[in-house]
Amino acid sequence: MPTKAMPFHQQKQKQVSQGYQSTKHVHQIQSRTSSSKSVKKEQVETTQAMAQPAYKLPAFRERQPEGMQEYQRMASHFGRDLTTLQHELHRMKVATQEQVENIEITREVRERMSVQRRDAPTEIPKGPDFLVGLRSHTVWEKTPVKLLCTVSGYPTPIVKWYKNDAVIDPLSVPGKYKIENKYGVHGLIISRCSVADSGVYSAVAINSQGKVVSRATVCVRRATGPGEISHLPGQVPLLSGIRRSKLEVFLLDSFGVTFGTEGESLTLVANMVVVPDLPNLPPEVMWYRDDTLLKPSRWVEMSVGGGTAKLSLPHLNKDDEGLYTLRIWTKDGTTEHSAYLFVKDAAPTVKGAPGAPMDVTVSDANKDYILVSWKPPNLTSESPITGYFVDRRKSGTSDWVQCNPTPVKVCKFPVQGLTEGASYHFRVRAVNSAGISLPSRMSTGVTAADEESDVQVIKIEGKYDIVVQKEELQGVCVTLTGPPTDVHASEINQTYIVLSWNPPSPRGQAALWYLIEKSLGDSNFWQRLDTGVQVRSPRCPIFDLEDKKAYRFRVISVNKHGPSEPSEPTALLQKADPYVSIPDIGVPSAPGQVLASRNTKTSAFVHWEPPKNPNNLMGYYVDCSVVGSKIWTPCNHRPYKHTRFVVHGLTPGDTYIFRVQAVNAYGLGEESLESAPLFIDAALMRGVDCAAPSAPYGISLLSCDGSSMTVAWKRPKRTGGSRITSYYLDKREVESVNWKEVSSSPATKRVFKVENLTAGLFYEFKVQAANLAGVGLPSEPSRPFACEAWTMPQPGPAYDLSFWEVRDDSLLLQWKAPVYSGASPVTGYIVEMAQKGSPDFVVVNTEAVNRCYLKVTGLETGTSYVFKVYAVNVSGKGKASDVSEAVCAKTLPGTKEIVSGVDEQTGDIFLSFEAPEVSALSEFIWSKSYKDITDSNRVAVSTVGRCSRLTLLKPEKEDLGIYSVAVTEAGGASASHTLTEEELKKMLELSYNIRNPIVPLKTELNYEILEKGHVRFWVQAQKISSAVSYRFIVNDKEVTGAEGHKISHDVSTGIIQMTVEHFTRANEGTYTLQIHDGKAKSQSSLVLIGDVFKVALKEAEFQRKEHIRKQGPHFSEYLTFHVDDDCTVMLVCKLANVKKDTTFHWFKEDEEIILDVSPNPMSGSCALPIPLFSRKDQGIYKAVLGDDRGKDTSVYDISGQVFEEIINAIARIAGSSASDLMMQCTPEGIRLQCYMKYYTEEMKTSWFHKESKIASSEKMRIGGTSEMAWMQICEPTDREKGHYSIEIHDGKNAHTRTFDLSGQAYTEAYAEFQRLKAAAFAEKNRGRVVGGLPDVVTIMEYKTLSLTCTVWGDPKPEVTWFKNEQEVVSDDHNQISFESGKFASLTIKCVTVDDSGKYSINVRNKYGGEFVEITVSVYKQGEEIPEPKLGQTSRTSAAPKPAAPPSKPQTPTPSMKSPTPTPPQSVKSPTPTPKSPTPPRSTKSPTPPRFMRSPTPTKK
Repeated sequence: MPTKAMPFHQQKQKQVSQGYQSTKHVHQIQSRTSSSKSVKKEQVETTQAMAQPAYKLPAFRERQPEGMQEYQRMASHFGRDLTTLQHELHRMKVATQEQVENIEITREVRERMSVQRRDAPTEIPKGPDFLVGLRSHTVWEKTPVKLLCTVSGYPTPIVKWYKNDAVIDPLSVPGKYKIENKYGVHGLIISRCSVADSGVYSAVAINSQGKVVSRATVCVRRATGPGEISHLPGQVPLLSGIRRSKLEVFLLDSFGVTFGTEGESLTLVANMVVVPDLPNLPPEVMWYRDDTLLKPSRWVEMSVGGGTAKLSLPHLNKDDEGLYTLRIWTKDGTTEHSAYLFVKDAAPTVKGAPGAPMDVTVSDANKDYILVSWKPPNLTSESPITGYFVDRRKSGTSDWVQCNPTPVKVCKFPVQGLTEGASYHFRVRAVNSAGISLPSRMSTGVTAADEESDVQVIKIEGKYDIVVQKEELQGVCVTLTGPPTDVHASEINQTYIVLSWNPPSPRGQAALWYLIEKSLGDSNFWQRLDTGVQVRSPRCPIFDLEDKKAYRFRVISVNKHGPSEPSEPTALLQKADPYVSIPDIGVPSAPGQVLASRNTKTSAFVHWEPPKNPNNLMGYYVDCSVVGSKIWTPCNHRPYKHTRFVVHGLTPGDTYIFRVQAVNAYGLGEESLESAPLFIDAALMRGVDCAAPSAPYGISLLSCDGSSMTVAWKRPKRTGGSRITSYYLDKREVESVNWKEVSSSPATKRVFKVENLTAGLFYEFKVQAANLAGVGLPSEPSRPFACEAWTMPQPGPAYDLSFWEVRDDSLLLQWKAPVYSGASPVTGYIVEMAQKGSPDFVVVNTEAVNRCYLKVTGLETGTSYVFKVYAVNVSGKGKASDVSEAVCAKTLPGTKEIVSGVDEQTGDIFLSFEAPEVSALSEFIWSKSYKDITDSNRVAVSTVGRCSRLTLLKPEKEDLGIYSVAVTEAGGASASHTLTEEELKKMLELSYNIRNPIVPLKTELNYEILEKGHVRFWVQAQKISSAVSYRFIVNDKEVTGAEGHKISHDVSTGIIQMTVEHFTRANEGTYTLQIHDGKAKSQSSLVLIGDVFKVALKEAEFQRKEHIRKQGPHFSEYLTFHVDDDCTVMLVCKLANVKKDTTFHWFKEDEEIILDVSPNPMSGSCALPIPLFSRKDQGIYKAVLGDDRGKDTSVYDISGQVFEEIINAIARIAGSSASDLMMQCTPEGIRLQCYMKYYTEEMKTSWFHKESKIASSEKMRIGGTSEMAWMQICEPTDREKGHYSIEIHDGKNAHTRTFDLSGQAYTEAYAEFQRLKAAAFAEKNRGRVVGGLPDVVTIMEYKTLSLTCTVWGDPKPEVTWFKNEQEVVSDDHNQISFESGKFASLTIKCVTVDDSGKYSINVRNKYGGEFVEITVSVYKQGEEIPEPKLGQTSRTSAAPKPAAPPSKPQTPTPSMKSPTPTPPQSVKSPTPTPKSPTPPRSTKSPTPPRFMRSPTPTKK
């Protein structure tokens, strides 16, 4: 390679490796030039040298002497080649050893060079690469073959071997495969190759940096001839490529068109004859589905042997639908058989849900996503598909995970968020308005990894290959990556856009990923996309784009050294609507004209024109509908690719129409126009020979008088699609070769008397049938008949044997009486039968029957029989009839029996029969006792489609008997029915009722209780006229419309009624209504006796009392409740018939409730509010309404279920008004609280922490007030972090509010809790006066005053006494004591007026303290005790004023965002001044910081 093609720094790094590569190629050239003329011969020589000892041929393979010469010539030729191969093998071994040594030397050199290169890392991660790939081999059978390859990469790649994409397991076939790995050379040895070992072998090398594959073909030949080459699996062999076989194969019974359902199992079977039939050498069989070669898998099982070839489908799916072809290699080439398999949808789990999608495939697999595609199901009556859900399952697991949260409308979806290197399976479900379909069959496994190789192959003069990693061409100094190029949209649809680009060059020496940016329209405002995962492949689907907006995109490459420059932006791109006419996007247009024509009796040939806009067409769906039914049925359940289709499974005799839909990835297009109606019957061919009937057969002689012969024959098996109109009979003498017409006019029946014959001669006859298409082929000549007069006394043969009413165990045999009766009339018939192929006939009837039919029973199902009939007269048994054709005792599919009935409209008695299939030529032939019905005055026959009806015009006893019907041109469809006397009697009664109508009633006689206690008896007829007459009868006595009874009717509604105004015990009894309307009559009765009457009477009395009650003031609606928006429970009732004097009172538990505002009955309603409703409000409430006309009471029990309903109603309003959860820190912990309109503990409220329900405990306290619900977390720790929620249940729904107590929120809350906790602790332990001091003390002069109090504080507080804001010093006059740290006292001896004043005590420790004031008044002896005045002083102190202490700060509401500031510890307490005001009693001093002394209050 020229030097200028590689940068200088790269040339320097590659000197050693190129030197090694040059050496390696020299050895390869030597080994190649020392081999023989071709590579193929070298492969044969290699495998031959490794062959095992000679194989002894079995006896059946030994050659005959005439073939030994050719065999010896071939063996001699191959023997000479083997000698040369052995010499070449030795040379190749030496060359291989040298290669291995060179590899080791080069590896050592590279290791030493890497030590010297300090700038470069010792090992650079590198994807796997094949230095020496696999080579294809062609070898002889029973010789070994060795596949070798050399792989490089770091970390060291792992190599796996595959055959035809299936992993090779050496343990599955012991001794067959051997896998080696020596000196970095990987090898696969296949011992004793057979033709079955032919295939494509792959070596797959994988490490963390990627995967690479090398493939080679192994072709195994047999030594019997040069023409036998095994085709590679997966390739459909053409018929032109014939593979010879020594076996002759003839197919017998093969599988036909088959129908199945998803989820079922099914087996296709073909029976064959193999010559010679060798157990160890079955024929080579291949199965295809739509030209795709099938292989054994979990869905397909194959077997061949024992004269059968089977294909089993253990779990049917619509993926299995298609044309199945069985191909067998034979001596002359191949023999084939094909038939279609139809698989319909399984029953959906939800009615109306669509069928499952099919053909789920995966493509474009890479690290970032896998593209899943599928085909949509066919829809007929289901609602349109709105989208699809894609599920994934990781290999080795059983859990399916839904990939897309919302249905995707296109039949493909890129699945993201996969684990790199993991294998996945996918399935798809369709969605419509009714529900979700069953899942499709899962796809094959696919690995989420890139398959692209990072290897560049450089060729030199077409001989040498230099393999270089792309990253090695960049050099060590290249760190930053370049920008991607050619950014474009590789796919656009309504859901997403797939962006693709070329990787950057240079790539840099580090792992690479990409960032994607978008810009709306032509603006230059670029916004980075959040792809959710790191994009490492040069493709990425873009979701969440707005409709009808165009975007530009650009891509940035990033590695650990930094990002690249942005790529060039794309053109404007936007999502496309598939239902808008955009070229190559959207559903296909409707197919063109649909033409349908006959094919067989159960199938039709449908052809259509392709759509004008195919838009990446997948195929077509064909639907059919019976004319008049308006119900469409799918004909295929998997898209069909061609424009011609044979629809199977149709009902003969019905008329169908067809339509076609085109399908692509966007769904189903519009339906085509309907085809013309098609009557289903066998096709009428165009050619004259095909359209004319086939040849008659079975010519027999019935009688001969010496000058004439009476002959009969059987009708052709195929009529040619038209009714046979005539027969042409020819004759000839046996000695003559010329045929002559028997008569100038054709015969119309299948019996003909041939006259003008010569006695003593032998004659032959042949017959031709004719129809509208012409005259058919002539029959085979009959056997020679002698023209000799019959004079025997016994009768001649019966003829025209036919079979009807064939069932699984019986049939009806009919025949015609012999033409020649003998010396006396025929008295009966004897029938004999035998199984098909057996010469042993047995007598069916031991006694002769005197009729020309016989019901044969006791047959074996599925067995074929033949029959013959003997006529009997007085002279004995006559000639036997010709043996009948074989008939199989098996019921035809769809066979029905004759049904008897009565016409609902006319009352006619009829017998009806529905044939399973009919043709245009079919006729229904009715008979009685198997004789044609000639009396048309007694019966009438009508036929519509496949149904025929025999109506009895005058049914009488003489119509009893056996009725039968036979359908011509319908495969022997027939049935019989025995009309018995009992059955006829029942039908006559039903016929009479129909012909003598009654008045139809919608309802029978019924009653209802009306207001005032009246009882209404009524009947509703479907229809009555204005001339209707009726009468009511009560206890056998007619009731008229007199006083106390009102009788009427309404023609429009058909109601006839009677109202009893005074319903008493005397009205118990039976009520009957008789109706006459023209000729129609009707009667209906009602029994009101016993308990039924008591119930009616009780209800009537109640309604009467209700009427009386409503005459005075009363409740139109009794007490009930509702809850206002402020959660106040209101007991409400509605009043009626009130006046000003009407009073209204409320009671609870019989105690009257007095309201602030008295109830006003004139308003029509009254309400009792119950605010702050809780369990204490349970009880019995009563509302009493009354005046001079009467009194009414309504009682309402608020307990049990009613109480629960009220609480639920409150919870519904409170839950809807609930605020978001808020946090409040307290000294005890963190409190979560939810404000709402009203809260009570009776409400069903639940607290949750991380989905776990919280129970109230010392740690988690739950409570609330009337305005909020709270949950206190005491002494919180990290375990209490997380998501909290409250659920308020109202009986139907749950109202949920949440709060996330984690992260910064928890940190700040915890800090605030600690602060409040410390403040509470300080408040608890500060110094304070517990008790003992009065507010005012009045004392007489010269007495002793003792001010004593109890103080507390932890630690022990300091106590200071003040007088008029000046500290009191202990001396003889003022003695101060502080005992046990609890009792403080100030004793003033011999008080004087000067001791009057305001005294105070200051108790304080490091946590704070408080001041307590006492006013002391001293009066002189004899003076009146002065009135005490707080704060009174005797004189003003002239003491200097100390500095004022700092004012007490206001304590703010605790908040997690208001930490308590801590003053520096070095600050000392300021000295108090005399003018500092004394705080009032019990006023708490501000808590001083630690190490600060309490300030002394100053004088005001």
